[in-house]
Amino acid sequence: MTADDVLLRVRGLKVHFPIKLGIVLQRTVGQVKAVDGVDLDVPRGRTVGLVGESGSGKSTLGRGILHLVTPTAGTVEFDGDDVAALKGEQLRQRRSGMQMVFQDPMASLNPRQNVQTLLTEPMRAHRKKVDEQTVPRLLDLVGLPQNAARRYPHEFSGGQRQRIGIARAVGLEPALVIADEPVSALDVSVQAQVLNLLEDLQNRLGLTYLVIAHDLAVVRHVSDEVAVMYLGAIVEQAGSDELYEAPLHPYTRALMSAVPVPDPVVEDHRERILLRGDIPSAADPPTGCRFHTRCPYRQQSRCDDERPVLRELRSGHRVACHFAEQIQAGEIRPAAAAAMVGTATPTG
Repeated sequence: MTADDVLLRVRGLKVHFPIKLGIVLQRTVGQVKAVDGVDLDVPRGRTVGLVGESGSGKSTLGRGILHLVTPTAGTVEFDGDDVAALKGEQLRQRRSGMQMVFQDPMASLNPRQNVQTLLTEPMRAHRKKVDEQTVPRLLDLVGLPQNAARRYPHEFSGGQRQRIGIARAVGLEPALVIADEPVSALDVSVQAQVLNLLEDLQNRLGLTYLVIAHDLAVVRHVSDEVAVMYLGAIVEQAGSDELYEAPLHPYTRALMSAVPVPDPVVEDHRERILLRGDIPSAADPPTGCRFHTRCPYRQQSRCDDERPVLRELRSGHRVACHFAEQIQAGEIRPAAAAAMVGTATPTG
């Protein structure tokens, strides 16, 4: 993949939040390492899904890329420019090319503003041209009626509010849209409509997406590539079909083993990996490989002390695991003390 093919290139991105004690004279006693050394490539015109457990740092990564939270270290190259180093007017000008669709549209839309103001205010802030056709065009683009312009967010359903959020994002004609759990707050019947809308807008406007989600089925449906995040770092990235069919990282294997299979015979007899314990605290992450405290393939010789780098094992398939090749070849077996690995038995 050439440099021109990559719209967003993230290298070594860190977002740390200080832990302070004291009411008046506060002192820093530690840091929450929400994002800690992320490398991520988002190809131009494609959709990259970002998955992981709650607390893995997915949303913070998205906000750090957009500079909604200030990165502690690292670079964020957007179309060749390091936006992580920009400030003030330069950042404002560049930010119009990167927009976000938030998880909860009711929280992200100002309840005191009608739809017309919600859609035009960002455009005026970024000095984009606004005329009498702007709002009708955006409403038509996301499948809302023209009379929606004078109404307020509380007058719409959850799916309609999310369409308003999408219209607000694409109104600035961005190249990159980061969608943070765009359908998790919606009914299942509405989720497909919003996902189809995002796909249609990508085809019509040439958008590039970074979709953050915890629903693995949703991610597979919308994504060309999938990146898996664990405790502040990317542990695997590959094409969607390849990652789901042949995951290489032990954490990804555990995630994929939890995805339901529509064939009941396969579902009842396939292998499942149930990880023991909870994700460690980002304020005190483990040394070495972040996953070694829960990994069924842990090898103390390296996993406890040496942090693995994200390396390419196959074309376009990167993984951060010291023993990915041996695990794939079956040379290292899972330890029962770290995880329960078994075959489901039919009931009833």
